[in-house]
Amino acid sequence: MRRGLTLRIPIFPLAGAILFPRSQLPLHIFEPRYRELVRDTIDGGGQIGMVQPQGSDDERNLYAIGCVGELVGIEELEDGRFNLVLHGSSRFRLIEEVDLGTRYRNADVDAGAFDESDPDPLGLPQRSEVEREARRLGDALGLAVDWDAVGRLDDEMLVNSIAQVAPFDVGAKQALLEEATLDGRADLLVQLMQFQRAAVSGGLEVEPTIQ
Repeated sequence: MRRGLTLRIPIFPLAGAILFPRSQLPLHIFEPRYRELVRDTIDGGGQIGMVQPQGSDDERNLYAIGCVGELVGIEELEDGRFNLVLHGSSRFRLIEEVDLGTRYRNADVDAGAFDESDPDPLGLPQRSEVEREARRLGDALGLAVDWDAVGRLDDEMLVNSIAQVAPFDVGAKQALLEEATLDGRADLLVQLMQFQRAAVSGGLEVEPTIQ
């Protein structure tokens, strides 16, 4: 674990959007305050801190753990909106918010809070279980998925991609983000997919919740 790697970065609170190291996250930016954030990021350090608010409709209270995103793709539209692609570099622990006089929020974060070295591969049974539960959930949700392409993903990309796009609630996604190891995240992901599939199969509009 790295320690003492403090960054001051703009933060973008967005419920349901999580970013992992070595993964990418596309974003569509339309609010004026976040357009300002993007313009300042282009002119500045090129980093944005993605973090979830603790409530879907309340941005005031943030989770302590997020991820630093490096701006690797940008398209400015004629009306001032932006399409972005962020590439995750490291998860962070929020130290404190700082007032820099901008319309968007800024914070000091510890970007050395996690060991972000390449993870060990999953065992074959665990990998197979992740793929099997993903297929079952996809079928239950009626999704059209290129499973051949999914099968070609490496273990980390497979687990993190499902964690990003699956219809879990804010708390469940946060638990996946905070899980320190890939195999631990894979185990949690399987449980969440099984829960979600059971809810869908039972005709319930229920999302898995982790407090």
